[in-house]
Amino acid sequence: MNDSTLGSAGTSRLSVFDPPMCCSTGVCGPDVDPALPRFAADLAWLVEQGVGVRRFNLAQEPLAFTDHAVVRGLLAEHGSEALPALLVDDRIVHRGSYPSRERLAELLGLPAPARRSLAVVGESCGCGPEGCC
Repeated sequence: MNDSTLGSAGTSRLSVFDPPMCCSTGVCGPDVDPALPRFAADLAWLVEQGVGVRRFNLAQEPLAFTDHAVVRGLLAEHGSEALPALLVDDRIVHRGSYPSRERLAELLGLPAPARRSLAVVGESCGCGPEGCC
């Protein structure tokens, strides 16, 4: 279990029940789903906002899925297509895909996050007419 419990008293707790993956975040191996690094960064952002985050991987922690009555019922009704399942305070709030940071903030009652901007290649590395560094 990947457990980031930096949430303060009274703060919601997000539990993520992931489909089977090779490691705890799925950000490993030669064929990484691009949604996974983004989602991992979004979870880190939530922890910075004071949200307690717990993450479970079906391949590594099957008992967490069978021991949790809500998740067990979700899987019985919808199968593994319901994963990932996101629970806030043990209530299913999203299933079947990894939501955006904006959606995560909405689900947890947080202010909308500032827009992320990407650096323009060449601005900071000294690129010039001859090519990039």
